[in-house]
Amino acid sequence: MSVRNLLEQAAGAVPSAQSLSDKEVSVILEELASLLKERQEDILRANAADLARMEATNPKYDRLKLTPTRLDEMADELTQVAHLPSPLYRTLAEWTRPNGLAFLKVSVPFGVVGIIYEARPNVTTDVFALCLKSGNVCVLKGGSDAQMSNQALVALIQDVLRRRGLDPAICTLLPPEREAAEALLQAEGLVDLVIPRGGKALIRSVRKQSRIPVIETGAGVCHTYFDASGDVDKGRRIICNAKTRRVSVCNALDCLLIHRDRLGVLPALCQPLADKQVVLYADEEAFKALQGHYPDALLQRATEESYGTEFLDYKMAIRTVASLEEAVRHINRYGSRHSECIVGEAEAVIRQFEREVDAACVYANAPTSFTDGAQFGFGAEIGISTQKLHARGPMALPELTTYKYIISGNGQIRN
Repeated sequence: MSVRNLLEQAAGAVPSAQSLSDKEVSVILEELASLLKERQEDILRANAADLARMEATNPKYDRLKLTPTRLDEMADELTQVAHLPSPLYRTLAEWTRPNGLAFLKVSVPFGVVGIIYEARPNVTTDVFALCLKSGNVCVLKGGSDAQMSNQALVALIQDVLRRRGLDPAICTLLPPEREAAEALLQAEGLVDLVIPRGGKALIRSVRKQSRIPVIETGAGVCHTYFDASGDVDKGRRIICNAKTRRVSVCNALDCLLIHRDRLGVLPALCQPLADKQVVLYADEEAFKALQGHYPDALLQRATEESYGTEFLDYKMAIRTVASLEEAVRHINRYGSRHSECIVGEAEAVIRQFEREVDAACVYANAPTSFTDGAQFGFGAEIGISTQKLHARGPMALPELTTYKYIISGNGQIRN
């Protein structure tokens, strides 16, 4: 079947998706969660076929890999979304004009939401759950690296939909080839919104080619600023967790900024990173502070290219700054407006950092690794929006709705 036909079928499935009650949606998601656990072996077998085509040293390998634990987490997220309140048909505002016209502003689905994503099969079930709960049809364009995994997961989803007598095109998987993405981005009249989830190159390509409205998500160049007032024990734990919890995800730490007055504690802050074999790219001052206290094989001098890089690996840049203002300037220049953190105890400094840093998520004394829909209490996420229109930060159920105005009158006419 051609990509165009698949997109037409997806658009035709909108009435089926929007006919469901919230209770029916919850039942479908809970059934899928159970099936995900029952058929673990089939899914892991498909995932193993994908993994066999990728070098284990590839930063995407960890993102691609599914395990029984990760499948259980995916099932749990489905259940969480099932139990969340529906975002649909909520009254966002209401008022009556002097002429008697009554106005309602009501949340409604977008219709067809296209997602272009890289080697992350967990995105497949997250997107389906959030789109179904918000009354949307989802069109999935995964990468060729995860082709077998995505096919197995979508087959499971469509099996559940068919059991309920629903149109399986509510969840449509496009072929992995690049041409399918190009067709999706040109599908005016069939697709209402496209969300790219991946690195800078993917997002740039989608933004450049798309004739469909785009919400940018994914790329994360994240910083932590250790202030003159920072607590060393907090800083050590925050930096290590942000950098090494999962290096291949967009909320991982890429650059540590340290106040010049605290260079003496830099070895202590970085000690846990040495245990994890993290390569540090340090500016001259930080390099001197670390020399002799950090493994020589893991310590390198920074270049200009070290800053503004999303490493997605056991690598991190370090830069020394003279003030909070210099730290903020660095972040606003090199960051991707994803997630930024300050470690400090001075309330005035923290408040200034929160005001002046331009990012979707700004943390005080907590790691950027918390930027995740589930951690925010949203159940799951479509992605982390780094733009300022419509949605910013973790995109969950409310962000997958738009709104319309309903106006009720009693025969009034306009003069």
